[in-house]
Amino acid sequence: MYKSFYKLTRNPFEITPDPSFLFPTRRHNEALAALYYGVRRHKGFVVMTGEVGTGKTLLVRCLLELLNRRNVAYAYVFNSRLSALEFLQYLAGDFGLVTAGKNKSDLLLELSSFLIARYQKKLTTVLVVDEAHHLSVEVLEEIRLLTNLETAQEKLLQILLVGQPELDEKLDSMALRQLKQRIALRSQLEPLTFEETRGYVQRRLQLAGANSHAPALFPAETLTKVYRHSRGIPRLINTICENALITSFARQSPTVPPEVIDEVAADFRLDVVYSGQNGNRGKAQEGPGQENTEVWQAVKTLLQLHDYLQGVRSSDEEPPVAVPPRSRQV
Repeated sequence: MYKSFYKLTRNPFEITPDPSFLFPTRRHNEALAALYYGVRRHKGFVVMTGEVGTGKTLLVRCLLELLNRRNVAYAYVFNSRLSALEFLQYLAGDFGLVTAGKNKSDLLLELSSFLIARYQKKLTTVLVVDEAHHLSVEVLEEIRLLTNLETAQEKLLQILLVGQPELDEKLDSMALRQLKQRIALRSQLEPLTFEETRGYVQRRLQLAGANSHAPALFPAETLTKVYRHSRGIPRLINTICENALITSFARQSPTVPPEVIDEVAADFRLDVVYSGQNGNRGKAQEGPGQENTEVWQAVKTLLQLHDYLQGVRSSDEEPPVAVPPRSRQV
């Protein structure tokens, strides 16, 4: 509704996790590199946590964009409120295996045969669990047992657990100490800084067609308000800016004034601050015996991911991570 008024070609602040809108901060690059490195080097277990709205699912989608172009089969579990049997059924079904009428033992045998067959062809198989903080201890233990499917050199199934900080707390419990010891890499996402918030807003406007007038649309004082009310959380930034554009358009204002941001924040009750946001600034942390250097080499490759997803490179030019199309079947 406001696109033509502000000379935009698309909505810049949609809250859906679109990889083409990735704003690659240092912390997001490190986290994405840890995920990618864990899969490519067959490390077994990788965990990424972050507060609500910090971009976890977006990074997962970016990773899947890469894996889609490799000969990688993956199962993506986005509803983690499942029983152990339901989880195995979903996992096997997403890999294209027949699950009807099969009990737990049958499912495990099917999965084992599937993973071994792919390993013999030197193919990678990945399990991605989003919203993993909702997983029960029973299901997490079942996931741990899946890592027993291995050769003397590497794991047959690469597992990525992605969730809110409650996942860290759950993994710290005594009941899951065996699982915690198997984690090879951990990373944590944090809210954006003020400078990153400004870059995030302007980058999204530019991708939506604002170009040279992007800085004028959200003046400095307005961006300060956006940061104060959003606390640097990308999803809240999107919500505030989208509604601010609608309100400013209704008033036929050529720019978004700071008072509009206050009004939007009040409407959405964004001054109600929740406790429990934690502290480390999104470092990729190693498990026992891992070396940092290879992760940072992966960062250099993944810094090019955004340009690749934007289609800046020509279709006949090899992308930063050159891969054939993905097949979900063996």
